[in-house]
Amino acid sequence: MKLQQIIIDAKKEEKLLFSTDQFNSQKANLVLAFGERTFLEKAKPFQKLKMLYPNANIVICSTSGQISNTNLVENNLVATAIALEKTTIKVSEIDILLNSDIQVLGNKIKEDLLTDDLKSILIISEGSFINGTELINELILQTKELIPIFGGLAGDEYNFEKTIVGLNSDASPGKIVAIGFYGDAIHFGFGSEGGWSDFGPEREVTHSEKNVLYKIGDRFALDLYKEYLGKYADELPGSSLYFPLSMKENENSEPVVRTILAIDEENKSMTFAGNIPIGSLVRLMKGNFDKLIDASYNAAALIHKKQESEPELALLVSCVGRKIVLGNRIEEEIEVVKEVFGDKMLVCGFYSYGEISPTLNKVACELHNQTMTITTMYES
Repeated sequence: MKLQQIIIDAKKEEKLLFSTDQFNSQKANLVLAFGERTFLEKAKPFQKLKMLYPNANIVICSTSGQISNTNLVENNLVATAIALEKTTIKVSEIDILLNSDIQVLGNKIKEDLLTDDLKSILIISEGSFINGTELINELILQTKELIPIFGGLAGDEYNFEKTIVGLNSDASPGKIVAIGFYGDAIHFGFGSEGGWSDFGPEREVTHSEKNVLYKIGDRFALDLYKEYLGKYADELPGSSLYFPLSMKENENSEPVVRTILAIDEENKSMTFAGNIPIGSLVRLMKGNFDKLIDASYNAAALIHKKQESEPELALLVSCVGRKIVLGNRIEEEIEVVKEVFGDKMLVCGFYSYGEISPTLNKVACELHNQTMTITTMYES
């Protein structure tokens, strides 16, 4: 595996950040390019990237901040070019604005990507219209829980207006891109941690429809949530990123974190990035700087402990909510990952509206919110 990472500014001028020895741009077969939605709409960087890496499949995704090899980057595009030497890839794209049936997405990915030598799937999805839970459930169904799936939902800074993704074109709304990796030479490591603290009692969801939560116990969800937020209630929905929900589908389930995307004052409901089933158990959560940063370290350490060789590339997908809470300490959660793996490994990634990563109990994947998810890879 040979790697290169560049920054492209608004004038479409590039700056080299990282390159392995003997990297040949003609041999790059995958480029992951991340930038803010407003930047991508103005700069339209695809043609520039195609000129630099003419034989690569180019994936462009809007974000709430770009993670480069050294720090957090804003108002510029970060592009990471990957030249896989022993691994083949295939790509698939679907537009959910043209067909919102999630089964159509699953069937297309099955048709385009599923073969016996498929090792893993990277999903880069738009983050405005998709129900993240339905997305991963369909992927798990099609892969029969045998294939690890990782990636994330596109972001839009703190705007929550629209997100854009593109495959071999400039990014646009409604697109979901899947990349399959094939063969025995490619190796992956997966880790995800939140670091949020529960507070308040655990309560049962009594009325919900998919990802819209109406009632917790005998209370309207929004009323109860506002009661706990206190002074932050006037700043909803933005302030909800400070206070996500911990959810367990039942008493024996592992908890997952759910981020609020929107509130409905009339119906006193809240819309989440993933489903909140009736009967599930929820608790409020709050952030602590040190615990959030420690969680990033722990996710990296979990991978490092298990992998037989040193990884060459790490894709970090973290949540916009973590970025808001950590503020000017945000780069610390990137630095601790580098601390675990060392300077020889290249880091790329983005701040998202939802993270996709396998868990210890689910081979395939889980939808995460407010977590740092890390995927490492190397070729043997």
